[in-house]
Amino acid sequence: MQKNQTGKPIDIKISTVVAISAILHQTDPAKLDAAMRDMTGGEADFFDDELAVIDVGDLDLTGPPPDWTLLVNLLKSYRLHAVAVRNAPPAMEADILAHGLTLDRSAKPRAAAPEPVRQVVAAPVAPAAIAAGTMVVDTPVRAGQRVYARGCDLIITAAVNNGAEVIADGSIHVYAPLRGRALAGASGNADARIFTSLMEAELVSIAGIYRTFENGYPQGLANHAVQIRLVGDRLDVLSVNS
Repeated sequence: MQKNQTGKPIDIKISTVVAISAILHQTDPAKLDAAMRDMTGGEADFFDDELAVIDVGDLDLTGPPPDWTLLVNLLKSYRLHAVAVRNAPPAMEADILAHGLTLDRSAKPRAAAPEPVRQVVAAPVAPAAIAAGTMVVDTPVRAGQRVYARGCDLIITAAVNNGAEVIADGSIHVYAPLRGRALAGASGNADARIFTSLMEAELVSIAGIYRTFENGYPQGLANHAVQIRLVGDRLDVLSVNS
């Protein structure tokens, strides 16, 4: 049976691709390598041949520019494949393109911190119904599978197994054991949270800030219902009753 129903040699369709953000704070290759080794704990499969976008928005532009060849090869040695550079100044663009990378111009300027507002205590309201855009998954997410809820929250009523990855631009709710990876706020929403009724996750992330659990979970929270939220540059794992 012929799989190509259109008869065309190629079709172009819209596709969503999730990439890891590699945010550079300096360019020294030795220091970057040491930081990556410390970050991954020496685990060869910490990353799984994932795509990466290099963010240079925090670099001191008066210092030496990145050596793109060394940087791309360094990330590749940790199974991250750089495909684009974000927040690049105009002076870097030609060199970036010459090394086969693209320019990610989708990033928005960082917003200023909001002004403090007076707290108003409102009367309790009934929980809102699930938004129309919320993705609901009722089957187990198995090893090697990836689920991405683009532009919305993700609700999963079955187990997320080891080696599985669940991603949402909003919050993630797992009403079952969470054993794989959970990445909330994938588009930069720092207010997103992760909830699970049984905490056994390998890795959690909110707005690109991640935390692993090689040394165990916070006391009293393993195999319990927890919420995970971003506080500054730190992920806090708390009881759902906190």
